[in-house]
Amino acid sequence: MISYVWAEDKRGNIGYQGRLPWHLPADLHHFKKLTLNHPIIMGRKTFASLPGILPNRVHIVLTHDQALKEKYQENNKVLIFNELTDLKKWIAQQDQEVVVIGGASLFKEFSDQVDILHRTVIHSEFKGDVQMPKLDYGKFTLMNQEDFKADDKNKYSYSFLDYQRK
Repeated sequence: MISYVWAEDKRGNIGYQGRLPWHLPADLHHFKKLTLNHPIIMGRKTFASLPGILPNRVHIVLTHDQALKEKYQENNKVLIFNELTDLKKWIAQQDQEVVVIGGASLFKEFSDQVDILHRTVIHSEFKGDVQMPKLDYGKFTLMNQEDFKADDKNKYSYSFLDYQRK
């Protein structure tokens, strides 16, 4: 099973200059809860944006960067794929949920195969240079929605939305 976990602003922005355009502690906690103990699939830029190797998750990275593959060849927490076809074969062999966390090209690539969407919408607009690819929400059922107002710890109002493929 493939799931997506991402956050976007009101315009669909998901990144700016290699980072999240916002700081929202509640979403970081939500991300951790959803990805813990699952393989997380990402591109090289998403991997580079992480603060380091996230605990209790295997990092699956799609990249043509051979130096990155060599750097992590002895690290069992990071698995590098140079070819999309090899990554797809690896996913097909998994008997657990795998979580795609970005970037946009991977979200687009697996849009016809994703089973579950965990979407955070931040009810503000930010500068962005990467947008979430358009998904056909008509193929999914909204299973849960939680809305939150800005507070002392979270500067922006936001919603958590969970969808399942019909």
